[in-house]
Amino acid sequence: MGLSLKERVFTALLGIAAASGLTMLILILVKATNVFLPADTKFGIVFDAGSSHTSLFVYQWPANKEKDTGVVSQALTCQIEGPGISSYASDPAQAGESLKSCLEEALALIPQSQHQETPTFLGATAGMRLLSQKNSSQARDILAAVSQILSKSPVDFWGAKILTGKDEGAFGWITINYVLGMLLKYSSGQWILPEERILVGALDLGGASTQISFVPQAPILDQSTQATFRLYGANYSIYTHSYLCYGRDQVLRRLLAELAQVSPVARVRHPCYHSGYQATLPLAPLYESPCVHTTDSLNFTQNITVEGIGNPGDCVAALHRLFNFSSCKGQEDCAFNGVYQPPVHGQFYVEASYPGQERWLRDYCASGLYILVLLLEGYKFSEETWPNIQFQKQAGGMDIGWTLGYMLNLTGMIPAEALTQWRAQSYSIWMAGVVFAVLTLSAILGAAAVQLFWTQD
Repeated sequence: MGLSLKERVFTALLGIAAASGLTMLILILVKATNVFLPADTKFGIVFDAGSSHTSLFVYQWPANKEKDTGVVSQALTCQIEGPGISSYASDPAQAGESLKSCLEEALALIPQSQHQETPTFLGATAGMRLLSQKNSSQARDILAAVSQILSKSPVDFWGAKILTGKDEGAFGWITINYVLGMLLKYSSGQWILPEERILVGALDLGGASTQISFVPQAPILDQSTQATFRLYGANYSIYTHSYLCYGRDQVLRRLLAELAQVSPVARVRHPCYHSGYQATLPLAPLYESPCVHTTDSLNFTQNITVEGIGNPGDCVAALHRLFNFSSCKGQEDCAFNGVYQPPVHGQFYVEASYPGQERWLRDYCASGLYILVLLLEGYKFSEETWPNIQFQKQAGGMDIGWTLGYMLNLTGMIPAEALTQWRAQSYSIWMAGVVFAVLTLSAILGAAAVQLFWTQD
């Protein structure tokens, strides 16, 4: 006797359920491929404690890195209120307190679960280098005060120290070449070293120092001016030198002091100040900087009257007296003050900022002429190489100071994390699996309904 209609329908539905279920299982197990989940994001905080102000930068990069170096991007910048930390020599604790507001802003951006693993570093530049020369105990007290604040915060504090001029120049070179895509670029779904790249030089004019860094065409003869590092699997060797006391603010201070010393009376005729400018200034503050050399004949308790005469020729002549060009006479690889420098080569990017307040108006002429003297006669740029200079504060949406270069170098010290591997299907396979899952469930429910509700005639 054959199967009844009910039995035949029930058997057919079970067969459909089994076939579609088996097909779904095959799609899941056989057609699945290995995929890597996106890497976790790491964060780092760097304080740039300059001579005139302090800035905070937050950087981020994927945890897996590329050839032992992170692919870093700038996530936040915060300008700390007040002067540079070297100005707090009489109240070191305030130097630490001044950092709190921006630090809180940075911690609000970084996920709380990652605070304790976020490397945080404060690097002080030429302002603190000068204070360390003048009064080393005051410099130590300031670094101790900022370290106390940062070490109590929920971050991985890596320390606060005074950067050497060489490090500042080298990290600045790394930064500009990185943001311009000269060290790494994204192509065809992966990060690669650029095949045809022209590495650029970096010029930095700060308040207390100036730096020059570039790759010369010939071997570097003075090893004290050579910086080497390894980034993204490639080795680099550059020339870099920092000139302390040749930053904008210190040059203007030295210029006024030099004019005061050669003036026979307490009235200084300043060729770089515009005609009609006149002010009475105390003499003593000029000599608080180690950059300004004193003479026994000066009476530091007196005031001087400064009168602007607006004479560009005399201004350039006065600026010349701040350099020692004769020490390089007859030497091809020499800049000024007897410092070795190969001939400049390639394009250069200059980081220089100019305050917009009206109180700085008197210094615009001196600042502009000083930059011309420094670049043309100091660093030996010529009519042919001058067009290779570009003045910029940012490139690629990121600030081009030393901090990004420091963070790139730092990522090489932080262990990379392997990408998490997972089994996954393509979208079309996944959709087919869903269809067969629905078909299997429908067949099972249908078979159950036949068994429960279909009565035999």
